[in-house]
Order: sequence, then structure tokens, then C-alpha cells
Amino acid sequence: MSAIVGEDGKPRCSWGADPPDYREYHDTEWGKPVHGQRALFERLCLESFQSGLSWLTILRKRPAFRAAFADFDPRRVAEFDDRDRQRLLSDRGIVRNRAKVDAAIGNARAVLELDRPLEELLWSFAPEPGTRTRPATTAEVPAKTPESAAMATHLRGRGFRFLGPVTCYALMQATGMIDDHVAGCWLAR
Repeated sequence: MSAIVGEDGKPRCSWGADPPDYREYHDTEWGKPVHGQRALFERLCLESFQSGLSWLTILRKRPAFRAAFADFDPRRVAEFDDRDRQRLLSDRGIVRNRAKVDAAIGNARAVLELDRPLEELLWSFAPEPGTRTRPATTAEVPAKTPESAAMATHLRGRGFRFLGPVTCYALMQATGMIDDHVAGCWLAR
């Protein structure tokens, strides 16, 4: 499906046309470059928690995730202990999946053990600007790419968990490493 014109007259990627939560996220965040350790760690965690769920679920729970995970400060999350883990697993405001909670805490520790900044590492997998063809429809948007597979392999080698090629591709899209706004979308660069 190509771009859909919304009530406001703006053409958007079909997934970003409705409901209002998606429209706001599509228009103000998705595909825009994200930098900084905390912001990228947040996106990395949220994409992991989204695995197997609707992004709308995660989007609506994001304020609770921020509160539960110390505003995604990797240093603070890395210090979470068993008491924090139990707190998270009983927090109805977030996704209470044991493997995902453990991955978020472990991934915070992995961030702190990196030999270079998280931002530098993640952005090193972004394809060169202008080397990709803009998708005409959402059907042309891949679920994963060689770059996202390489990112996933590298992150796993550094101790990160719950970040496969599909989740890494979603991370790349969400943080502007890849621009997958379909042709005709008002945000297509």
C-alpha cells in the first residue's frame, strides 16, 4: 500500500495514518535521526520489548517504561538487582516478559562494556545515504537487511540479547539510520 491521505490532507505511510498515536509517532519521530546513548538505549530496549507485539502497545506504554527503567539511563539500569527485576515483572504498566526484562538489564550492562560509544557502534551499520531505493509501497519495505543482520550479529557478539535482524532493522528505521517513508509520504526526503 502506498501513502494514505489523512484528515489533515497530508499523505502518510499507510501504517502511520491512524490511530492518532501512530500518526503523531510517524510525523514527529519515526525515521528521524536519533543520537545519544540514552535515547538510543531507549529505542533499543523498546524495539526488543515490541518483538511479537504491536508497536502501538509499546508506544502507549512508553511513559511507564521510562519510569520503570530509570528513563533508560544505562548506568542505572545496569545496577538493577533481583528486587528491581521483581518490581519490573509486577509492573502492569510495562510488558512483563521475563526474557525481555532480563535482556534490557543485560543490554544496559553490555552498553557499559563497549569499547566505543553506543551511538558510534549502531550508526556504523547505517547504509550510505543515497544507496537505497525509496520504497513505493509498504510491501517493498524489507523486514531485515544485510546491515541489520550484521548489526544483530555484532551486538550478540558483544553480549546483547533479544536483538535479531528484524528487531535491528526496526531500530534502524525508528532512529533514522534508514529512511523507509514510502514515496508519496509527506516525510519522504
